[in-house]
Amino acid sequence: MTGDTRVHDTTTGGGTTPADERLRRWRLVLGGGAADGTGRELTGRDAAMDRTLGALYGGDGGGADGKAGRAAGLGGSAPQVARWLGDIRTYFPTSVVQVMQRDAIDRLGLSALLLEPEMLEAVEADVHLVGTLLSLNKAMPETTKETARAVVRKVVEDLEKKLATRTRATLTGALDRSARISRPRHRDIDWDRTIRANLKHYLPEHGTIVPERLIGYGRASRAVKKDVVLCIDQSGSMAASVVYASVFGAVLASMRSIDTKLVVFDTAVVDLTDQLDDPVDVLFGTQLGGGTDINRALAYCQSLITRPADTVVVLISDLYEGGIRDEMLKRVAAMKGAGVQFVALLALSDEGAPSYDREHAAALAALGAPAFACTPDLFPEVMAAAIEKRELPVPEA
Repeated sequence: MTGDTRVHDTTTGGGTTPADERLRRWRLVLGGGAADGTGRELTGRDAAMDRTLGALYGGDGGGADGKAGRAAGLGGSAPQVARWLGDIRTYFPTSVVQVMQRDAIDRLGLSALLLEPEMLEAVEADVHLVGTLLSLNKAMPETTKETARAVVRKVVEDLEKKLATRTRATLTGALDRSARISRPRHRDIDWDRTIRANLKHYLPEHGTIVPERLIGYGRASRAVKKDVVLCIDQSGSMAASVVYASVFGAVLASMRSIDTKLVVFDTAVVDLTDQLDDPVDVLFGTQLGGGTDINRALAYCQSLITRPADTVVVLISDLYEGGIRDEMLKRVAAMKGAGVQFVALLALSDEGAPSYDREHAAALAALGAPAFACTPDLFPEVMAAAIEKRELPVPEA
């Protein structure tokens, strides 16, 4: 949590001058004590807010009353943490609450408390919290697992509502455009491709082209048009990507014209395709952390490919390879040589690219498979481009 977050999310008291308000905000940022230079004392709601912030971010300065020992901390008391979680939801909007929860987990070691049902019921659920719960999955007592699943399901359902409609619409259009037909109805004619295909029939005296061959968009059918293999690195740094990829995997699996397979890996490879109807089951089937063997995972994915020209393989990984590097690159080259559309994503999240192996990313780019971080909003466009075998919409660095 930064000082800026505190400033933007405090409430302004009535009847104060701009100068008073600036001083108040600086006081909340600096935390009080003789060294902050504001000379400002906080009362009422401001003092309560300051105590809440101080419990997580406080240093050795004075408290709201100007006395030393401002930061009480959250300690190991579950009731005290539960009260604190309630306080931050009282004083701050959801987006800030989620940041403070993540900071509390990272700074104060509260992961163990998330194994208690009453703690899970008090937190504001988001993608990062889901990632933390998944990393604790194996240590989670049975009394907590149902509560944890409920938390994860809420986040997953919210993501599906946000992402599913646009994903289906974008990919349905891409599938229809990729299935070209030679005797289209008038409304299905792809005029750009038709004109290019008939340029040799241009009649200069009439200034027109005689379209001897019409090219059209394919009409929707129930037949499987594309095979998609999602290959997901489940190392600890990829937690948010695992969550988003599982949701997208479920959305793709719901489309009859796409045959979707989901593979997760660390040093071992696990095929979770049979759980794609419920992304919560997928997520609890993962095991975040451990090493990475991309070569082994790609070898398994290769074995799943039966229609190379109609297959898209999406590798989601930071590319830190613990297996055989040269074999990994040879597999990518072999898949691309057979006609597979290969997509390498360094992350599938809103945070941008994590730390990643730049040498491996450059090697993939040399094979015609640029590796880049992808936001959830961009993912449908990336998949549409892969399905249509056109250049991927790689974001600018």
